[in-house]
Amino acid sequence: MAAVSPLAPERFPEMPEIAGVRVATAAAGIRYAGRTDVLLAVLDPGTAVAGVFTRSKCPSAPVDWCRARLKAGKARALVVNSGNANAFTGRSGRDAVKLTADIAAASAGCKPAEIFLASTGVIGEPLPAEKFGGVMDGLVQGAQPGRWDEAARAIMTTDTFPKGAAAIVRIDGKPVTICGIAKGAGMIAPDMATMLSFVFTDAPLSPAVLQSLLSKGVEDTFNAVTIDGDTSTSDTLLAFATGAAAARGVAKITRAGDPRLEPFRKAFTRVLANLAEQVARDGEGARKLVEVIVEGAASKKAARKIAMSIANSPLVKTAIAGEDANWGRVVMAVGKAGERADRDKLSIWFGGVRVAHKGERDSGYDEAKVSELMKRPEIELKVNLGIGKGRDRVLTCDLTKEYIAINGDYRS
Repeated sequence: MAAVSPLAPERFPEMPEIAGVRVATAAAGIRYAGRTDVLLAVLDPGTAVAGVFTRSKCPSAPVDWCRARLKAGKARALVVNSGNANAFTGRSGRDAVKLTADIAAASAGCKPAEIFLASTGVIGEPLPAEKFGGVMDGLVQGAQPGRWDEAARAIMTTDTFPKGAAAIVRIDGKPVTICGIAKGAGMIAPDMATMLSFVFTDAPLSPAVLQSLLSKGVEDTFNAVTIDGDTSTSDTLLAFATGAAAARGVAKITRAGDPRLEPFRKAFTRVLANLAEQVARDGEGARKLVEVIVEGAASKKAARKIAMSIANSPLVKTAIAGEDANWGRVVMAVGKAGERADRDKLSIWFGGVRVAHKGERDSGYDEAKVSELMKRPEIELKVNLGIGKGRDRVLTCDLTKEYIAINGDYRS
């Protein structure tokens, strides 16, 4: 495994147990030797589920399975494996998800349609789903509350650290808890969420309310992160609400417009944002976290497109890796985005220092000062187009030689 990203948090966060959720992990030998590669989350009856998935036109078999079962809005278990994406696997992939769901349902005592699945890893290799049969009974019997660190580690592929986030907020004066884990380090370009992420809460929410929270919550969190511009076939973000807080006197929320939901909405979005940032911090080979801010655009939509053009540019990302404030590459990325821009109104900042203004190098530009700023592990790159009020921001990372090394031998 690669060395832990220098941008990683100091430690995995303290994350509380959530009533109605029990977790277990196992080593099934899907692809990796000597490590866990299967996660099971057992959910109490009545748990609501919501999800967002990749918009890739070549989705994985688990994505198709989850989409088809999301309408019912109920879940009893989640099974996730790492090492094999079960994508581009034809009939064998469809058979594998059915077999996995059947195995999990038999062990958990529920219907296969109440099992939600996700897979991550190599594309195009058949998934040996029969291996789940050797570990599933033990997973169900050994599942316990908490254990979020173990859960996050079991779903890692090229990740260098496990990703988790939590929040506690009050509804009706009573505490409710939110816990989330994620994996992702490469093949990251948001087109729903990013890679795999799972969020759990004991809040009593209807499936429709949970879906509304999730669909809106990803827009400025997971959908505002990019590592390399490549959208995965397997992107899955699932949220589960057990409703256990109802036993503490929290009345069920069935309307997205319920004012009691607002504090929860903010906390839920913070958890998503925290997880999304950790994905950016673990970009394959990353040495710098980059926040790209675009202001003065024709609209927020235009600002997002321009910000993504900058964040996905290999030339911009390699310049940042080389600690070079090369604003010429930023100008290039703005110009190719296809959105309204005026070269002679464009201003650019690196690390809070303006390097270009109104279409040319800033008159006060100091190469030594900016070079020193570019050595920081976190870089803010801001652009003002000077033509409107549209604003947006996205997170990315630099592009280093390590990215090539990781992806050059990923299957070997």
